[in-house]
Amino acid sequence: MSEKIISLVEIDYPLFWGTNDKILEFVKLLFPKLKLIVRGEMLKVVGADEDITLFETKLQALISYYEQHGKLTEDAVMRIFENGGSTPEAETTPDILVHGRNGNLIKARTPGQHQLVQAIQNNDVTIAIGPAGTGKTYTAVAMAVRALKNKEVRRIVLTRPAVEAGENLGFLPGDLRDKLDPYLQPLYDALRDMVPQQKLLSYWEDNTIEIAPLAFMRGRTLSDAFVILDEAQNATSAQLKMFLTRMGRNSKFVVTGDITQIDLPRHQQSGLTQATHILSNINGIAVVELTSADVVRHHLVTQIIQAYGQQE
Repeated sequence: MSEKIISLVEIDYPLFWGTNDKILEFVKLLFPKLKLIVRGEMLKVVGADEDITLFETKLQALISYYEQHGKLTEDAVMRIFENGGSTPEAETTPDILVHGRNGNLIKARTPGQHQLVQAIQNNDVTIAIGPAGTGKTYTAVAMAVRALKNKEVRRIVLTRPAVEAGENLGFLPGDLRDKLDPYLQPLYDALRDMVPQQKLLSYWEDNTIEIAPLAFMRGRTLSDAFVILDEAQNATSAQLKMFLTRMGRNSKFVVTGDITQIDLPRHQQSGLTQATHILSNINGIAVVELTSADVVRHHLVTQIIQAYGQQE
């Protein structure tokens, strides 16, 4: 008899093993000759060497499926075990961007979001403008997570200017990270919907996913990366030029913003407004305009946007 300890440090226990260890108990039935003991993030396997080797192969397939889909089901486990240890073909349709936490399907929901997805797929730089609630940031983050899962890029970089409604960083308590977190919260929220918590923490620790203010981009070259600049209406022309010229090899850049919510001082022009005019005719750069018809929040948000648009 042999014994092996396997670490599952990046796995969310309830999502992987199921409620009341339902999936774990099912796996135990498929390996009656092995003794499986789970203690938090550690899995101890006791049995014959050949049985442990086969179990490790199946377990790796389960982990791959879990990372792709955000959960495990008994049906998926059975198909993996019947398929010689290989991960079954992804249960996807062209509409599904990524499988989020708990297996939630994240996909484009409006014509404008579908247009944005196509633009990102077909261009190295995509500029998405539109009012609040149209899913600009959320769709871009979903595309970034999909690219990372598919190993099309090695990292995700998310950034935004630290300018909000006339306030500044100085009034906030804490160190620099504490001051920046409120500005970056929409990006955190999107990521938490799409990546299991333990995996997300691992990505943050090793900088596979990096979130930083726009000012920190200066002087860098971002290669093999999916890079998103959010709230770009609050970036100056110089800042936006600086950001776009950070592009390295095998990278995609997505710029999102709402030109009706510019918080820059009156004497400063929004770099986003200028960029949509001077870059739109460059091959490889797409400009996508979302409208109130693409709003996916409360139905009143659409009417609020339209009312303010008429007033302006």
